[in-house]
Amino acid sequence: MARMMDDGPRPKHVQLSDVLVELASRDLEPGAAIPSERELMAAYGVSRATVRKAIDGLAADGLLHRLQGKGTFVTRPRIESRLHLASFSADMRRRGHVPSSRMMLVDEERPPAEIARALGLGGGGTAWRVERVRLADGQPMAIEQGWYPTAVLPDLDTKDLSGSLYTLFADRYDVVIDAAEQTVWGECAEGVIARRLETPAHTPLLVFRRVSSAAGRQVEYVVSRYRGDRYQVHMSLSAESQDNRA
Repeated sequence: MARMMDDGPRPKHVQLSDVLVELASRDLEPGAAIPSERELMAAYGVSRATVRKAIDGLAADGLLHRLQGKGTFVTRPRIESRLHLASFSADMRRRGHVPSSRMMLVDEERPPAEIARALGLGGGGTAWRVERVRLADGQPMAIEQGWYPTAVLPDLDTKDLSGSLYTLFADRYDVVIDAAEQTVWGECAEGVIARRLETPAHTPLLVFRRVSSAAGRQVEYVVSRYRGDRYQVHMSLSAESQDNRA
């Protein structure tokens, strides 16, 4: 595919972008590395600044992503989810992916005041603090930081927490999650979160805060941070009344 960039009206970085789009969409699999900056400079007779401008533009568009010290890779297609009440494991399996987890922490603690109130713990109640990295097909997708009342879920730290907690709660404790309130916002991956998600700093994240209940009792407060380059959400919207017409 190598060809010299011409000096016509289209800037060289735009010409190189077209070449890289064709390479990424036709010749390379998702997750594959594109040629190095040095190889692209030699193959197309352009400067390093031109190569970086082309790659930066395609990275901003989500077609490519950089990994510090490793190179630039074709982005894997985003996994799409519809907003509904389901565990990460069930959501991934339904979309044809294999879910798994990396346990980071499980401990009994007194949660921060906001979380204690949300879980209705009262003055001295404690909760299990559970932190996990959630994977789809072996690739980090999200990091979860959850709190679960110890009075409702005793000995949770002795159980296998690598799979669906919702299934575990139903099977072992007869606690069935049947409702939740959820809020979504955006952040950028930084520090330990970026490292655990194996993504560059400043990668966009979709953050979900969910307070879930079973038979009217709050049993979960969890914040999940999903990689925005690998995950997207679909919503079906409808007008509630004729008054919504603009």
